[in-house]
Formats: sequence, structure tokens, C-alpha cells
Amino acid sequence: MFKKTPSVSIIILTTNALAMTKEQLVDVAKLDVRSVDVECLVVDNGSHDGTERAIKNYKLPNMKYKFIQSGANLGFAGGNNIGIKDALRRGIDYIILMNNDLILPKDIIVKLVDYMEGSPDVGVASPKMYFAKGYEFHKDKYKESEKGKVIWYAGGIIDRKNVYSVHRGVDEVDHGQYDETIETDFANGAVVIIRSEVFKKIGLLDSSFFLYWEDADFSERAKRAGFKVMYFPGTWMWHKVSASTGGSGSPTNDYFLTRNRFYYAIRYSPFRTKLAVLRDTIRLIFAGRTWQKWGAIDALLCRKGMGQWAKR
Repeated sequence: MFKKTPSVSIIILTTNALAMTKEQLVDVAKLDVRSVDVECLVVDNGSHDGTERAIKNYKLPNMKYKFIQSGANLGFAGGNNIGIKDALRRGIDYIILMNNDLILPKDIIVKLVDYMEGSPDVGVASPKMYFAKGYEFHKDKYKESEKGKVIWYAGGIIDRKNVYSVHRGVDEVDHGQYDETIETDFANGAVVIIRSEVFKKIGLLDSSFFLYWEDADFSERAKRAGFKVMYFPGTWMWHKVSASTGGSGSPTNDYFLTRNRFYYAIRYSPFRTKLAVLRDTIRLIFAGRTWQKWGAIDALLCRKGMGQWAKR
């Protein structure tokens, strides 16, 4: 019996990060895609650094390429949604969202698709993710031989009592301790493969989050619709962590993590937890860092999208 070749859209979102995106495309050009029908969509979130002029007509030797200009900074969710809608209109089987700050092994696409093809009950999956060398949170903690093997993501854990998300295994050197494929609280948007049926059943990423917590929200909606959300260590990549948004304590992190944690709690948490997060959000208005304060204020005022962060 003839088996249809799986079709895949790799969607790479960029905002004023031309050099980084060009590096990513060099890696994409080296991917092994012999057993899949793959295209690459680059969505530009209104960059003003010459991105459109430089890569609008880019050519990849191993797959079709398309450049889409969003015209404005729509955030992670909004920008990716443009690419997702474009792919779904053409009947693509799988969407792979991919950050533009990654180092990729050649077989990552083939292995992700093979896993999904053999797991029809899985709707969403993310691979193992390492810190790229030099991007570890605690650079002095590791021997030189351990760098490149330091885990950033080996599954996602949501503390539902306090509404905090953490990466399983973060900062640990990989000794094979997270080599089991398991269900996870959330797939990580840095690299995530999503079956097209998931979007058809639950809709797109929630663009009101703009940045952060949208992957946890999407994973939760997928689970409630009956799809499994999985951590798949059969392939991996290296992430230049926080290269595009700044590290922990940056204005971007402070604002969106504070605000969107509140939105996630209101949407999914039991009443007692909602009250606890509400109290914590109010506390940050008076005791938080500047952008934690604005995140808390906008959370309580129900400002979504870019919110006060647009005025930074």
C-alpha cells in the first residue's frame, strides 16, 4: 500500500536578528530531509535591520523556502501564527516551530517526524535541548569537556500550586538520566513539532500572551482536547539561551513572565491558587523590579499583546 510522504513546514520567526537568522539558515541548509517533504518559512516580525532585503529571496539547497513579512512585531505567538496559517492552508501534515538561535544536528527533522508518524496519539512533542557552549547559566560550574552536554530542557514541569514553570534537568550534565520518552506538562516552543490536526481542533497559539507562557497554554489546550504532549529525547539541539530576549531579570523576562503567569493562573488554576497568584501580583506592584511592576499592573488591567512593554 502506498504511503504518503509526510509534509513539514519549519517556521522560523525573526525580529531584528538578521545575523542570527542567517546562521540558522546555514544549519537548515544542512538538514537531512530525504524521507520528508519539507519547506522552510521565515516570518519577519517587522524588522528594521535589513532582514527582508537580505533574505527575502534566500535559496535553500534541500527544501523550498518562503519569506513572509508580518509588517509589525506580533510577538512569538502572533508571528508564528502567520506562518502556521500559511502552512495549514496548503495541507501540511506537521508544523515545526524553531527559534532562530539554535545549533541543529542534521537528522533532527527526520527523527521528529518519524517519531510522530509512529505515535498517532501524540499531538505535540519537543526534543532534548542543551545549552550551546558558552550560553550556560553557570559557565564556571562545568568542565570544558562537559560544555555542550549541559541540559536546558528535558521536559517541562508546571508547579500548579504556585503557577511556576521549570525545565526538567536544567543545568545538569547529561549522563543519560533523561533518555526516556515521557508525557510532559508542556512542550518547549524553542523547537516543537505539532500535528496539523491539533490546530484544526484547538486553534492557533494564543497571541494575547505575545511572549512566554504561550507554549504552556497551547500544551494545556492540546491535552484537554485529547492529544498527548511529549518530551522526545531521540534527537536534540543546542540553544543559544536568551540570545534574543536577554537573560533572567531582563525587562523582557520581568514583564512578560509576570503578566502571563497571572493570565495562565486565571485560565487554568483552582480558586485558591488564583487568589495566591493575585496576591503575589499585587505585591510585585509595590516590591518588584520596574518591569515586574508594569507586568503586574498590566495583568490586573487585562492588557494583553505588547502592553506597556511597547513603551520601554
